[in-house]
Amino acid sequence: MIEMSIEGIRVSLMNYQRVVILKEKNADRYLPIWIGPAEADAITVRLQDVSVARPLTHDLLRDVMEKLGAQVDCVVVNDLAEDTFFARIILSFNGERIEVDSRPSDAIALAVRVQVPIFAEDAVLDKAGVALDKEGQPLDATSQQEAISKPNEEELERMSAFRDFIEGLDLDDFDKRKS
Repeated sequence: MIEMSIEGIRVSLMNYQRVVILKEKNADRYLPIWIGPAEADAITVRLQDVSVARPLTHDLLRDVMEKLGAQVDCVVVNDLAEDTFFARIILSFNGERIEVDSRPSDAIALAVRVQVPIFAEDAVLDKAGVALDKEGQPLDATSQQEAISKPNEEELERMSAFRDFIEGLDLDDFDKRKS
């Protein structure tokens, strides 16, 4: 597993869908995950420390777990199958480790509320991670395949929507946000 950080949430100009961009903590590889508008808002509200009049669903989930004595240890983006990402919320409860299946967007929204690490399995990053060169530009197709394990033709076809989106990203936005 590789620890990730939230690099940002973007809106695709092609179809107005939201994508959360996770970045490896110690490398220049990114993991884009499409999410719904409600989940994008839930993550953004917490990242920007916006107060809301009533608890959002992820706030409610956090509060219920706290009242019951469960603690979130981390979340893991653990699988990618047929263009769908999967995640697990890892909890400690009464001395036991409990794993709960989750959509990545919900797991991430909870993680930012309870301030726990977000991880991605190596296999997920190998399939969908986007590596950048030293100048912050996406590696060309040949270099990209050398940087991560080479996908087969079927995987490349299924991932074409991701490739099209990533190739359309303006990565200069990442540097502007840090300024």
